[in-house]
Amino acid sequence: MRLARLAFALPLAAFAAAGCHYASNAVTADKAWVRLAPVPGRPAAAYVTIHGGAQPAELIAIDSPAAGSSELHRSMEMVGGIMQMKRLDSVAVPPRATVAFAPGGYHVMLFGVSPQVKPGDRMPLTLRFAKGDPITVKARVVAAGDAAPY
Repeated sequence: MRLARLAFALPLAAFAAAGCHYASNAVTADKAWVRLAPVPGRPAAAYVTIHGGAQPAELIAIDSPAAGSSELHRSMEMVGGIMQMKRLDSVAVPPRATVAFAPGGYHVMLFGVSPQVKPGDRMPLTLRFAKGDPITVKARVVAAGDAAPY
């Protein structure tokens, strides 16, 4: 009898865990990381995965106390062997959708990153929205040539 209950409960628990991002009515974020610039003093790039809540959201900034300023960007296309970027005022986060900030797509340029920030550190990133509370996540910091952690 116990084995039968366990056999029923395990798939149910797995199904419940798989829907965790969709159980929340609020926007959430995870898998945050920062790639430092290959040359000190140049901008770093930040990436994060955003999970939409019950309502549409508008991301208007991602910043960090470890950087002087930041800009939302999107990589556009290669022109003459150089990837072109476009600065964005905001990024739409549709309800229940996932918006990935990843190399070659959406990303955050972080200017004036503190020289104290080193690979292996955790750097706070605060996501700010047109409406609602900000979300702060801890981003893994990697060196310029390191593989993406996610």
